[in-house]
Amino acid sequence: MWKRDEAVRPASGQPAAAPQPVTPSATGPRPDAPHHMEKDIVNIGKSVVIKGELNGSEDLTIEGHVEGTIQLRDNVLTIGPNGRIKAQVFAKSVIVLGEVTGNVTASDKVDIRDNGSVDGDIVSPRVAIAEGAHFRGSVDMQRKGGAPAPAKPAQPQAATQQQPQAAAPPSQQAASPQPVRA
Repeated sequence: MWKRDEAVRPASGQPAAAPQPVTPSATGPRPDAPHHMEKDIVNIGKSVVIKGELNGSEDLTIEGHVEGTIQLRDNVLTIGPNGRIKAQVFAKSVIVLGEVTGNVTASDKVDIRDNGSVDGDIVSPRVAIAEGAHFRGSVDMQRKGGAPAPAKPAQPQAATQQQPQAAAPPSQQAASPQPVRA
């Protein structure tokens, strides 16, 4: 048996390698732990007041007061039930349980839950407003790939409207200039 252990040790490279295969479950979560840290939600407590710019690369829950600008372009912003925001918000996804005063721009979704309140314009491809929520403003549900498609039909219509208008005045002026002026 001692020879088998020695055979395992040279194959792994070092005597310390034998305990490592015994504890890969212990080393497995450790590499995952930094990933969980990146995905962990950072909380701003209800007694915290922030004035200015708030930028980050982690999911964020705000229970306090923030005034200014919030930018979490690739992450989720949650405004907790005690959260009071007076800011321009830019995030991947925004969940509102508290109050937001200002425009909200999300690349994925804006979700206004029960008792949540938004006073401002929303720009997002998906918007959900729960029963009991408050919203005052406008909603622009731009599609990621489909934004140019609605613009194309509008341009040809404008072009066809402009062409007859441009062609109509010379023909009207040549044929009967008095009705155009009257």
